[in-house]
Amino acid sequence: MAAFSWPHEAELNRMRKVVSEMAGVDKEKVRVVVSPYRICPLGAHIDHQGGTVSAMTINKGILLGFTPSGSSEVVIRSGQFRGEVKFRVDEVQQPRQPLQNNNVNQTKDSSQQEECEWGRYARGAVYALQSRGNNLSQGIIGFICGSDGLDSSGLSSSAAVGVAYLLAMEYANNLSISPKETIDYDRLIENEYLGLKNGIMDQSAILLSSPGCLMFMNCKTKEHTLVHLPEANSEPQKAIKILLALSGLKEALTNNPGYNRRVAECQEAARILLQASGDNKADIILSNVDQEVYEAHKGKLEQNLAKRAEHYFSESMRVMKGREAWALGRVEDFGKLIAASGLSSIKNYECGAEPLIQLYQILLKAPGVLGARFSGAGFRGCCIALVKADHAAEAASFVRSEYLKVQPELASRANEETAVLICESGDCARII
Repeated sequence: MAAFSWPHEAELNRMRKVVSEMAGVDKEKVRVVVSPYRICPLGAHIDHQGGTVSAMTINKGILLGFTPSGSSEVVIRSGQFRGEVKFRVDEVQQPRQPLQNNNVNQTKDSSQQEECEWGRYARGAVYALQSRGNNLSQGIIGFICGSDGLDSSGLSSSAAVGVAYLLAMEYANNLSISPKETIDYDRLIENEYLGLKNGIMDQSAILLSSPGCLMFMNCKTKEHTLVHLPEANSEPQKAIKILLALSGLKEALTNNPGYNRRVAECQEAARILLQASGDNKADIILSNVDQEVYEAHKGKLEQNLAKRAEHYFSESMRVMKGREAWALGRVEDFGKLIAASGLSSIKNYECGAEPLIQLYQILLKAPGVLGARFSGAGFRGCCIALVKADHAAEAASFVRSEYLKVQPELASRANEETAVLICESGDCARII
């Protein structure tokens, strides 16, 4: 996995050219924020229960070319959307009404509605920085775009966008802000300004990752560690790639009642198990239930609740084993754990739209694939897979062909070149 295979110099030059023409400045004065997308190989559906999850950035994501505006004015254009966002950093930004879905890339019927969606993240960055007492006097003139074909893909594009705007505003205003502080600021954008109920794993992965590493985060304590493949043997890192297989489904997560229902079922399982153990004080989440308590009292759970709890405890074990496998360079063992995670998501957590399940099954049959699972909740977006590098192109071709057979309409929505992408481990967000 190459460390800096994205962005290409041609992409950077395009960003610089667009912004230099927008602002009337030399290209040398234009900076570019690189804010990567992330995948979560292990830890499916346990973050909301305080479980430990894993994440890794990839060499795809958001690019934001910008230059200080020389005034308080902010002017942003987009490579994906119509219109122009304009406001001033000395205006007080107020939290907006919660978004009815968390798809920042959904097509709207008018420029005004589009601005209402994609423009919120720039305003949200200003809101977050203002709310903690930072003095903002410089706006930015900028141009933002995402990797082709990856909108609504379940790769946390919203967090990548928020981080990009924060880094640009911090740079323009000479603010010395640590990555961990920026993580908190991005939470303010999503939780307070936009009203989304997101955690901190996405932002943390985007801001703290490094090439070839996995971030493991305890979602209850918010503590994280970075685990690298063995330094003494770089071959495993070079020998694997990441496949992103797009389903063509772009329905927003919040429009699917199944997600919230499953969260409630996990909490109900936790309530019964904690009550059975005599613990009436702990927060009602499954991470507060000891494994021994679960084993002793799981018979008290009705079928659906038993399945949700089984997924939580088995997935937590897979995360623990996955951390050890990755640290030892046992990528094939790690891949088997990813496949088992995908199966438990289907059988025990009972999530995943039919096209995503079909895509998961196709990936597991593809040549050289070590493991696969949904990216995100499995109700839209894509599946991810770990694949041997020398089989990656063959596997991608196989998946495109087989998915077209079972879902011709959805498969036809994707550009053939971006329907299945071969990716690599990425770096953290940064300014070039």
